Amino acid sequence: MARVSLAAMIRLRLMRLVATATIFVIASTAVTSCTKKEEKAEEPQAVVEEVAALPPAPYEFPEMKIPEDNPQNTLKALLGAQLFFDPRLSVDGTRSCYSCHQNEHGNGGETPLAIGAKEKQLTRHSPVIWNTAYFDRFYWDGRADSLEAQAKGAWGGGNMGVGAENLENKTKQLSKINAYKVAFEKVFPEEGMTPDTVAKAIAAYERMTLVCDNTAYDRFAKGDDAALTDQQKQGWAIFMGKGQCVVCHAPPLFSSAMGVPEGVYYNVGIGTEGVAEEDVDIGRAAVTKQDADWAAFKVPSLRNVSKSAPYFHDGSVPTLEGAVRLMASGGIDNKNKSSLLADRGLVDGEIRALVAFLGALDCPRPLERPGLPK
Repeated sequence: MARVSLAAMIRLRLMRLVATATIFVIASTAVTSCTKKEEKAEEPQAVVEEVAALPPAPYEFPEMKIPEDNPQNTLKALLGAQLFFDPRLSVDGTRSCYSCHQNEHGNGGETPLAIGAKEKQLTRHSPVIWNTAYFDRFYWDGRADSLEAQAKGAWGGGNMGVGAENLENKTKQLSKINAYKVAFEKVFPEEGMTPDTVAKAIAAYERMTLVCDNTAYDRFAKGDDAALTDQQKQGWAIFMGKGQCVVCHAPPLFSSAMGVPEGVYYNVGIGTEGVAEEDVDIGRAAVTKQDADWAAFKVPSLRNVSKSAPYFHDGSVPTLEGAVRLMASGGIDNKNKSSLLADRGLVDGEIRALVAFLGALDCPRPLERPGLPK
């Protein structure tokens, strides 16, 4: 029942937000329509000072769901921090979880496509994982239903290259590091060090540490009007109104997956243009086997988005402005493009305001590398 009421509450809140934003857009259009003909197409300027009220800015996160078989505690999370940063988990000792989610790249991937163990190029871009513990499904196609499953998938898959069938042997190797052996006996006294408890520790670290809730946006939402610049406030109004970004990127997590058990996946056309149909990454459809999910991918959170270029599941768009322009223009046409996408008629000044607002979602706290056991 908790899931149902949370989703219903969120949908109701979003309906109110969109309604408020629509009222704002109508008022703003009325104020500026008399001068529209005089504006240069490349330099339209909505005047923030003329706005009577900005759309409301929600900041209260949903309750984080903690699995019954993996309760949180600090020692477990600290152990998970070491494992998250330790390249010895990989098949060749070169890659850790952090290798794909580094501070200097906004907690996402530096390259368009992720690089795995043995320098193998993978098929998708490494996404930002701030606030990942608030969601219900993981990976771009949602194939993992828990953080624990995602951790084992990355460990056994191409990211760290161990192979799902070899996780037991790799765990035995790691247990020869005495500090790990002792820590697992203390944190998991009944199970000790196993592939499952390694994944549980990493997940506990992600739930404790990968929380981004102190951005300029959050300060603004809590009442600090000076936290956003005038241009960012203009961008926020466009995000909620004319741009309709809120339809897919619902605040405060700025992703539509919040409170929806199966997540939400959309086809925006990325990866379909100029590609033979048999060569298209079919995304969510590979999991569900449903035609409706062809080339559809999870809606990513926009937190830290200004720091995490390149963009989309294939890393094909190098700049944030380019990504905003593509989405605001209605995406890329293909046989299954989402009906939610449309050309919003945004002009250059509005695009720049949106990009400026997205900078207010920067996560100021970096991940801190712990000391690793010898």
